[in-house]
Amino acid sequence: MADLHEFALIAVILAIAACAGLLATRLRQPMIVAFIGVGILVGPAGTGWVVADSTIELLARLGIAILLFLVGLKLDLHLIRSTGPVALATGLGQVLFTSVVGYLIAIALGMDSVTALYVAVALTFSSTIIIVKLLSDKRELEQLHGRIAVGFLIVQDIVVVLVMIALNVFGRQSGDSLALNIILVIVKGLGLLAAIAVLMRYVLPWLLHHIARSQELLVLFGVSYAVSIAAVSDTLGFSSEVGAFLAGVSLASTPYRDALGARLVSLRDFLLLFFFLDLGSRLEFTHAADQIPEAAIFSLFVLIGNPLIVVLIMAVMRYPVRVGFLAGLTVAQISEFSLILAALGLSLGHISSATVSLITVVGLLTIGGSTYLILYSHQLYARLARWLKVFERTETRKVDIADEDAEVYAILYGLGRFGRHVADHLSRAGHSVLAVDFDPHRVGANSRDGVTAVYGSAEDVHFLETLPLAQARFVISTIPLLDTNLALLHALHHHQYRGHIALTAHTVHDAEQLLAAGTEVILEPFSLAADAATQVLDQLLAKDADTDP
Repeated sequence: MADLHEFALIAVILAIAACAGLLATRLRQPMIVAFIGVGILVGPAGTGWVVADSTIELLARLGIAILLFLVGLKLDLHLIRSTGPVALATGLGQVLFTSVVGYLIAIALGMDSVTALYVAVALTFSSTIIIVKLLSDKRELEQLHGRIAVGFLIVQDIVVVLVMIALNVFGRQSGDSLALNIILVIVKGLGLLAAIAVLMRYVLPWLLHHIARSQELLVLFGVSYAVSIAAVSDTLGFSSEVGAFLAGVSLASTPYRDALGARLVSLRDFLLLFFFLDLGSRLEFTHAADQIPEAAIFSLFVLIGNPLIVVLIMAVMRYPVRVGFLAGLTVAQISEFSLILAALGLSLGHISSATVSLITVVGLLTIGGSTYLILYSHQLYARLARWLKVFERTETRKVDIADEDAEVYAILYGLGRFGRHVADHLSRAGHSVLAVDFDPHRVGANSRDGVTAVYGSAEDVHFLETLPLAQARFVISTIPLLDTNLALLHALHHHQYRGHIALTAHTVHDAEQLLAAGTEVILEPFSLAADAATQVLDQLLAKDADTDP
């Protein structure tokens, strides 16, 4: 196979990846794990078909740029401001906790201080690419825990930049000042932000107005713009991921973001295949057999300790434990940056190849393990909820209603698009609504005449006790999660609620489960929307028939 032409080699690798993906799907396993396995097979640890600096790596970097571009494209600047403090606190808090405790564990295992420092820092950073891909596939990027996760991952990326600068300065052993290099990075960063701000304000709106006349040109512009800003960011000493993300943010306020995003999703998914192949091909197992005990200890620390510190920090900031748990699971792995850091340390002579193998094994174990944790996060929370409740702060359960004697016609859970529509409809009909959501931004944006929005969780039984159930004639949930709705239904039955209960289902299976559990009314937004659209079409057809000669 070594003499295969590069094009034929990529064709063979794609065929193997397709077979591995099909097998993973049939076995109901994450395809990410299968693709990383293919990368190991075709990399130096396996057949050796793929080497460093290959075409696979170039395609992988393109996929990363488009992925982070799409993440930035979907972000709302108002939401960034609302989740900024918690993202900063969790990002810095987790970095500090993991690095300090990881260092102490490494020292306890007999490592020297320099090696322990490298291992501790390698354990600190989480994979933005893998997390964003998984959350995007689960359609949870725009949920509260998804936005917070993206926020603290960006904080981590900034810390990565500073760490890499520091290592390069110390490795060169030149007269350059570390402080001077950090100042230069800050100046470059401010310059990059200023340039993007100018593009947002004066150039992009005019340019997109002309480009959007051709859909093919719009896609080409999106890819070239994302890759160009990523390349500029990389040249300035930042990661290309940060640049691609900022490129997406700069287009997030334009009317073309949805059309552009929809057309790039398929390209993103295809190119990300090469990222996972490249990641697998970079794994080094030369001394892996001797590193299993230490790797198991560090992996358990990352899989359990990292999520736990995020839960604690978010609990202190009065976020529901469910949100903290779902966000915390996203940091239960180490990053591809950890492998780059290990390679840099080896080239500088700071660590040995055995340490590189240790970090590699930890990366493989934590990436594989966290993939399952994130994919089954809601089921995992349901099993651990009774123990996680000890982290719930009582302040998050208090409902602040201006007039406790005021009549509440309906208690509404969920203030998403569907929930807001239901709240508005009830309010216009003259009914008072008490709306509950665990997203502070939604709570703050939806309190108005006829609608009182409060902060709470549908799965919190104790919170339910504070609500005026005796007054409310309806309890409505617009949350499409089966486990959440079943928990709410059981809690209402436990409190002997006598009013009407309406719960939301997106699938026939979920609707059947809710009906079997005793739900009175099932709300099916997709079916209702289809019925409404059909009625409109029938009216148009009838009108068209009446106008025919």
